[in-house]
Amino acid sequence: SGLLSRIQTSAPTVRTLSSSKSFSQNIPSCLWKLGRLNHVAIAVPDLEKAQSLYKDVLGAQVSETVALPEHGVYTVFVELGNTKLELLHPLGEKSPIASFLQKNKTGGMHHICIEVDDIKAAMTELKKKKIRILSEEPKIGAHGKPVIFLHPKDCHGVLVELEQA
Repeated sequence: SGLLSRIQTSAPTVRTLSSSKSFSQNIPSCLWKLGRLNHVAIAVPDLEKAQSLYKDVLGAQVSETVALPEHGVYTVFVELGNTKLELLHPLGEKSPIASFLQKNKTGGMHHICIEVDDIKAAMTELKKKKIRILSEEPKIGAHGKPVIFLHPKDCHGVLVELEQA
């Protein structure tokens, strides 16, 4: 009994969060909700090389190349277990990816995409909170769903795409 009582008295105290105080109490209620990370987009100067890296070297499932003239990009999706990578390559000289690659010759992370359950409500509320949206209306994105982009200067240097879930 001596050893057992010493073990019991020397056991560290474990503190748990009280169920009455949840993290969500600090988050204001919204008319819309953020969902899962849909993809991370990477601008690439050579789309075929990038596709080959993910498909042939890393063994990932890689989509066919799709042209999105409205966005000025070619896009390829790399399937990962819990999300996707989007490889972006310029389509035309006015492509936002062309100007990104002029500044970042070897490519790099371009944006993250997070799903939302109500893109119109998100737009209304974000505008009220002084978050700049880079278009007046959502455009149809690579997945055939409405998307908007939030100004990186309002999102700690990250270009954020919101996509209707």
